[in-house]
Amino acid sequence: MPDLPSAAFRRQDETPDEQFYQQPRYVTHIDDGAIAAVTQLYREFFPAGGRILDLMSSWISHLPPEVTYSRVAGLGLNRAELDRNPRLSERVVQNLNTTPLLPFPDASFDAAGITVSVDYLTRPVEVLRDLGRVLVPGGPVVISFSNRCFPSKAVAIWHSLDDAGHLELVQHFLMEAGNWTDIMALDRSPRQSGRRTGDPLYAVIGRATG
Repeated sequence: MPDLPSAAFRRQDETPDEQFYQQPRYVTHIDDGAIAAVTQLYREFFPAGGRILDLMSSWISHLPPEVTYSRVAGLGLNRAELDRNPRLSERVVQNLNTTPLLPFPDASFDAAGITVSVDYLTRPVEVLRDLGRVLVPGGPVVISFSNRCFPSKAVAIWHSLDDAGHLELVQHFLMEAGNWTDIMALDRSPRQSGRRTGDPLYAVIGRATG
């Protein structure tokens, strides 16, 4: 995938994100089957007892209920949503599109998740590069997404691609960031008898190189 022009990250609604997300939205953006698929990914890739960063967090983190972590930091745009999230041990309000650098020391987390939100990042490579800094070497990021979004806030290139293109795009972001390895794309869409049911669920996994 070639270098992307700045126009690829324009949005229909360019008003400040803080304004759009000012009112809390206590809703889930994927159905129960897709949520279960996200939770299963976290079971597989997040170490029990580890320090977890929930990036672009909200009122629910989809972490497996039976697993305890030593730290779960949530960074999002709406304070009320973060305050309602029972899994978070700390909360940070920050707009990654204006401030892509994370307010955490190097190697301060063991794993990170970005759930159905990567399509809203206007500076994804910068965000993912700094995310690689705050993870321990080998720490995984699980970037999951479906086919739903707030259309006016998703970047232009996301609208122009299909599901396979979204997987390729997110892999490209991690490769361009330059500090990720073992990058892989997964289709974890719920299925019955070989047929997809409900919302699709895709993920790109990478491991920080430190």
